[in-house]
Amino acid sequence: MLVMMNKIQPSQLVEEQRNATRLFKQLQGQIETLLAIGSPSKEEVKDAMEKVLALDKAYPLPLLGVMLEKFPESLEPAVWWPKTQTQKTNKQKHSNGKVESNGWTEELELEMRQVVEVIKRKDSEDYERLGNKALKMNKVLAASGPLLTGIAALGSAFMGPSNGPWAAIMAAAAGALASAVNTFEHGGQVGMVFEMYRNNAGFFKLVQESIEWTLSESDLEKRENGELFEMKVALQLGRSVSQLRDLAKKSNYSRLEGSPIDEFASKLF
Repeated sequence: MLVMMNKIQPSQLVEEQRNATRLFKQLQGQIETLLAIGSPSKEEVKDAMEKVLALDKAYPLPLLGVMLEKFPESLEPAVWWPKTQTQKTNKQKHSNGKVESNGWTEELELEMRQVVEVIKRKDSEDYERLGNKALKMNKVLAASGPLLTGIAALGSAFMGPSNGPWAAIMAAAAGALASAVNTFEHGGQVGMVFEMYRNNAGFFKLVQESIEWTLSESDLEKRENGELFEMKVALQLGRSVSQLRDLAKKSNYSRLEGSPIDEFASKLF
């Protein structure tokens, strides 16, 4: 039973499904909004289907066969969005330092690129580092618990007058350690902590890729409006537009000075 619990990691499984429920509800709201606006096009229907399939793949419900690996070699950010966007080469025309249309300027593009750099160097790196620490701790605890329990059971089997007090001491010590390890692992929700870091790393990966995909679109009219996109990124990171611009300026200054930036992109986590 203990080995099965360590294999399934109930706390991590609960966190997975909690995030899946939140993301499915979010997707449901997007689809309902699309239907309320009017008749969706074939491309919009296809896009919605791809999002559902990507989300189902990222957080599978069955435990057998398709369950997420609970002890991977290293933390890989959760990916719950479809990889359908094609990378394009930027060929914008500039005039007097301004991009010609749709709310985009050279300054805004530079700002978005600096935000991506901060996310890469600070937020993503930090969550991946912490997630890998939680993963290593969980691996040690998951292996130690059953091992110590087995040693305690073995020691109790050899208890008797012929073996002296050593078997009883070994059984008591191993049993106490096993109890402490199992309590810390499952009571401390170490698996859930790892899953939280994995999902947060996935969130920053999504923000980063959405900016890169937008900037890779060569046709400015096909991009999301620049001012609205800037506001959306700011809200995703828990900042105002002015704070986002200040962050980009700090990042650019740090890059020119060759010093690391001392601020994270997100103020949410």
